[in-house]
Amino acid sequence: MTMDEKDLLILHLLEENSQVPPGELATMVELTVEDVERRIRAMEEARIIRKYAAVVDWERAGRDEVSSIIALKVSPERDFGYDKIAERIARFREVRALRLVSGRYDFILLVKGKNMQEIARFVSEHIAPMDRIRETTTQFVMKTYKENGTPYDEREAGERLPYSF
Repeated sequence: MTMDEKDLLILHLLEENSQVPPGELATMVELTVEDVERRIRAMEEARIIRKYAAVVDWERAGRDEVSSIIALKVSPERDFGYDKIAERIARFREVRALRLVSGRYDFILLVKGKNMQEIARFVSEHIAPMDRIRETTTQFVMKTYKENGTPYDEREAGERLPYSF
């Protein structure tokens, strides 16, 4: 699919807020509503737009949920590199994000569970014993300040941050 600047602008706007009505998008990108809808449909079909998702504050929703960031060192497979191990890890429902990264570790996973014990059990029973996993490091998320570009700080309009010397 060949994309132009208008397509890229639509993507940035949808990434910021996927609930912007097509009429508003059309105004922002200076196209007709029909043209915006056609472009979005084409990007969905081409799997450029993979999914629309809500940013949920689970604490506010009254549901305890624990997030962790797990770093993995792995031995890549001959002829496949990191892809085969990534495919296996990505199948677990607990794994919310999986990225190949540079630096000391090879993969970074975002994992969610009901509590710390559930995540610890997931790592010890499913991730650590996998072939090719050389090392794991788990960090638990203590508090979320911003998620997918959405701040969780809900100060009232005009409320100032504390200031000190």
